[in-house]
Amino acid sequence: MSLIPSLSIKIYTADSIAAQLKEWGDPKVVFTNGCFDILHLGHIDYLQRSAQLGDKLVVGLNTDASIKKLKGKNRPIQDQNSRLNILAALNCVDAVVLFNEDTPLELIKVVKPNILVKGADYQINQIVGAKEVKENGGEVKIISFLEGYSTSNIINKIKNG
Repeated sequence: MSLIPSLSIKIYTADSIAAQLKEWGDPKVVFTNGCFDILHLGHIDYLQRSAQLGDKLVVGLNTDASIKKLKGKNRPIQDQNSRLNILAALNCVDAVVLFNEDTPLELIKVVKPNILVKGADYQINQIVGAKEVKENGGEVKIISFLEGYSTSNIINKIKNG
């Protein structure tokens, strides 16, 4: 999966993240997920602030196939291996796990995070896994976005010159 061997230590499957969580012991685990197609300043701000909520940040990353279902045939712009390696290269990210389902619910059930984070475009009752995290004694946090930064804005800027 990793194109850059030194980053492979941060790239996991659903099975291997479970083993890694046991090896880490008992840190406060933060989980978030997304496509992270064209990484921009808004993503960096969001991931940094998510990481500050706990000891370990685990990022669920949509596969190329799941992004096509969500966003259409022209997405993702960058393939999943590129996106995996880019996220793994960030100091604030401790683990990246691909998921192919429509939602990260099964991955959330494996990770059992102490804190589940999503962006401010969601209400708590819309966040997949919120119920399960709360039932396990965890919390759900919503982080506001850095105004003016989005993958769609970048794509439109490129299209429109």
